[in-house]
Amino acid sequence: MTVNLSRPILLAASLLLVAGWLCRLASAQEIPGYPDSVEGYDPREVALLPGYCKYTQLFRDRVPGGNDPKLIAHWYQVMGRPFHAMHHYCWGLMKTNRALLLARTKQVRNYYLHSSIQEFDYVINSSPPTFFMLPEIYTKRGENLLRLREWGEGMTSLQHAIDLKPDYWPPYAALGDYFKETGNYAKAAEWLQKGLKASPNAKPLQERLAALKNKPAADRAGRDAVANER
Repeated sequence: MTVNLSRPILLAASLLLVAGWLCRLASAQEIPGYPDSVEGYDPREVALLPGYCKYTQLFRDRVPGGNDPKLIAHWYQVMGRPFHAMHHYCWGLMKTNRALLLARTKQVRNYYLHSSIQEFDYVINSSPPTFFMLPEIYTKRGENLLRLREWGEGMTSLQHAIDLKPDYWPPYAALGDYFKETGNYAKAAEWLQKGLKASPNAKPLQERLAALKNKPAADRAGRDAVANER
C-alpha cells in the first residue's frame, strides 16, 4: 500500500525536477554571448544601469569600483534603508534590458519581463511608502506589465506611480504610448494632457502630443483632442 501511494508522489517529484532542469537549461541558452544570468554582471549590461547600481549589495563585490565604502555610505544616506534592497531593482532593469534589447524569441522576452516584475515587487515590499524611488519603480513595473498584455494591473501600477508623485511625467508617457499603440488617440492625448497639466515643462510629453497631431484621421476624436489642446 505504501509503495502504491508513493509512486504518484515520486513521479510528480521527478516531473518537477525535470521541469526545473529544463527551465535552467533554457535559461542558460536564451541570450547567446551573454552570461546565463544577470548575476553574471556582464560589463555591457552593467553599463546600461544607473550609476548607483554598482554600489548596491552583491553588485559591489562583482563590479569593478563598486566596493567603495564612501560611495556605498553616500547612497545609503541618499536612499536610506531601502538601498539595502536596491540590487533587486537593478536586476529588474537588467532583465528588462534583456527582454527589450537581447531576447530573440517571444518566450525569452516574456520570461525576462515576468522575472523583472518579481524584482520590482521585492523592492516595493521592502520599502516604506515614502521612498522617493517608488514612482520610478512602479512606472517600470507598469510598463513591463503592459508589454506582457496585462493591461489592468499595468495601468493600476502606472496610476499608483502618478498618485505617489503627480508631477512625475514618465507614467503619463507610458499610458500615452499604450493608448497610441492601441489606436485610441483620444485617450492617449488625454493622458498626455493630464501629464502636462501636472508637469508643464515635460518635453517628452510635449513631443508625444505634437506627434499625435500628425496621425492619420483614423481616429478623428484623437486629432480633435490634440487640436483643442492647442
